[in-house]
Amino acid sequence: MNKDIYLAGGCFWGAEHFFKQIEGVAFTEVGFANGNTPDPTYKEVYTDTTGYAETVHIRFDNEKVGLKFLLRMFFKAIDPTSLNKQGEDEGTRYRTGIYYVDPADLPAIRTVFDEVQRTLAAPVVVEVEPLRNFFRAEDYHQDYLDKNPDGYCHLPLELFRFAREAKPTLD
Repeated sequence: MNKDIYLAGGCFWGAEHFFKQIEGVAFTEVGFANGNTPDPTYKEVYTDTTGYAETVHIRFDNEKVGLKFLLRMFFKAIDPTSLNKQGEDEGTRYRTGIYYVDPADLPAIRTVFDEVQRTLAAPVVVEVEPLRNFFRAEDYHQDYLDKNPDGYCHLPLELFRFAREAKPTLD
């Protein structure tokens, strides 16, 4: 059965490419989540005045990959202690977040969040909120690194290989 989760992990180009590598991920699209204006453009979000986070909508087959597994992978691809900054990208649009559509997912989210927090001295600053809204980004942002293999990405290339080779669990 397919389920949806929305993850903000800094620049959405690399985050989308990372999640596309994981077995059991059926669909990804990039866009803007949990902001304050209707139907924003990238240019508007880039001003950091709309309240949106660059976010990847992930649809996954939960009979092939579990939400906890995806979240553990998410935490390997971000610095969970960095507020409004991932890599060289800074601003509220680059904040990290887990935005859920099914309240039944919250216990799994909290479990992984707490696991990560126990391993760190600094507080985890990843937002955990219900998805209030999501607007798909313009077409040129979709599958950006597939279309532009040498395009900018804050994630190291070896992380994509790690995601491709990961053996998903249902946990």
